[in-house]
Amino acid sequence: MKTFDIAQLLKGNPYPGRGIVIGRSADGQSAVTAYFIMGRSVNSRNRVFTQTDDGIKTEAFDPSLLSDPHLIIYSPVRVLGNKTIVTNGDQTDTIYELMDKQQTFEQALRTREFEDDAPNYTPRISGIMHVDNGTYNYALSILKSADGNPDSCRRYTFSYNTPISGEGHFIHTYMGDGSPLPSFEGEPEQVAIDKNIDDFTDMLWDSLNEDNKVSLFVRYIDIATGKADTRIVNKNK
Repeated sequence: MKTFDIAQLLKGNPYPGRGIVIGRSADGQSAVTAYFIMGRSVNSRNRVFTQTDDGIKTEAFDPSLLSDPHLIIYSPVRVLGNKTIVTNGDQTDTIYELMDKQQTFEQALRTREFEDDAPNYTPRISGIMHVDNGTYNYALSILKSADGNPDSCRRYTFSYNTPISGEGHFIHTYMGDGSPLPSFEGEPEQVAIDKNIDDFTDMLWDSLNEDNKVSLFVRYIDIATGKADTRIVNKNK
């Protein structure tokens, strides 16, 4: 599979929507994830990421402008033991709660479908990272409508064992702008991962469309120790 420059992928797509990147740093030392949100409406753009005890949540930057919290206020990242969950919606909580009851990532997501935002039927994208005593693996999932038909939900899971240094995978909600918005297609895109969290964060933020970008989260987890280093960038300040 071809390895893409994620900066070029982002610069070439004015509206990938929400996106998850998971992989391994170029020096092999860190499990890496990034999650970004974008918006076209005032309601969607009126958000920031804030840290919580076990991850992050979205909040309204200006509460007076919040017209509908449905689908935009949620916890994108939560940590359950040695597992880090990253998603684009409230399925984060579903995965957390059911995995805490010994169900699998896939089993938890079988209880969910794409978002109820007709006519887009935005896909639910999710990732899980497992870092344990020097070992690391991850998986990505997408739940999407049948080419815009909400009568059928299509579920895909992609698993990556013993990830290769400097390599990651990128999945996002939309192929680009449009009406309705076209859902992501195919396998997660294979992308290069920098060894330095600040360089990776700056590159991602600078590559997102200036008008549509809202917030970015990046985390590097030391595979040997489990120690996490996090960056959050919000357009609203």
